[in-house]
Amino acid sequence: MRRFLLRSGTVMVILVAIAVVVGFGIRDKNSASALRVTQQSTLPATAQGYLGVYTPTMPESTDGLSAFETKTGTRPNVAVYYSGWLEPFQTQFAGELARRGMVPLVQIDPEGISLSSIVDGKYNSYLATFAQSVRSFGHPVIVSFGHEMNGNWYSWGNGTTSPVTFVAAWQHLVKVFRSNGASNVTWLWTINSVVGGPGPAASPQPWWPGTSYVNWVGVDGYFYYKSETFGTLFGQTIAAIRHFTRDPVLITETAAAPAAGQAAKIQELFAGARSAGMLGVVWFDDGGYRDWVIDNDPAALAAFGQAAQGFGGAVLPPADVPD
Repeated sequence: MRRFLLRSGTVMVILVAIAVVVGFGIRDKNSASALRVTQQSTLPATAQGYLGVYTPTMPESTDGLSAFETKTGTRPNVAVYYSGWLEPFQTQFAGELARRGMVPLVQIDPEGISLSSIVDGKYNSYLATFAQSVRSFGHPVIVSFGHEMNGNWYSWGNGTTSPVTFVAAWQHLVKVFRSNGASNVTWLWTINSVVGGPGPAASPQPWWPGTSYVNWVGVDGYFYYKSETFGTLFGQTIAAIRHFTRDPVLITETAAAPAAGQAAKIQELFAGARSAGMLGVVWFDDGGYRDWVIDNDPAALAAFGQAAQGFGGAVLPPADVPD
């Protein structure tokens, strides 16, 4: 919070003005006007406030996003892209999202490098340039690093990189961003559900960087089987998170395989997220590893449009961003 030195003659006027503004904000806290954010703030932690999507066209274009909006009849306010190590911040893509009133969620993946080298400062120049680009963008950005680190399928994850090293790398990255003035970042620590998924996932607690370095917690989890419910897929993980932080939780990657019954699982997903007070849901609309796309199932498309109602409430006003 900024602090100002005021002349005594102006204190009373300003205090009255502040009281009016605060009162208005409390009265209209669920309105779009109350959800405007500035460069100096993180995003509001609004339950059901976020509806996100990943499509394979991003960040090269928003074509996949537009197609997703059309086919589901929804308006996401978060779009995900995965940023390989040494790749710059995708300012043009982020600008297009901002013009739509959306927020980019950037998953920075340190593939093919030693996380110890990040801690040692080898990549400070790259990180500083990335942070400066985010700062210059001047609109909200959600940033994550080394997602699903408690799983054993990535080079930065369990079995390859120690939790101690990961935590040190995460903290170092955050410090570099902050020292370069990137205060428009909401820091998202993304883990894999400890139940289900492509392989075993460890308890997330050893990988926790600390409340000072995290704003939100993200959980990835997919419905592979008809027998799975929101509770069986995410419940144990959410309970584990609550042992060490009360930070708000976002479902950051999820989808349902056709064999699991997409329409039913979509309804289960959003009902569970609503009941659990999640920040929102990010749908992974990609058919690469497994067919998570919902194009070919009219019932699933209808279910998504209906079940997602009420999500994405933290809609940001479209920003005036230069091309």
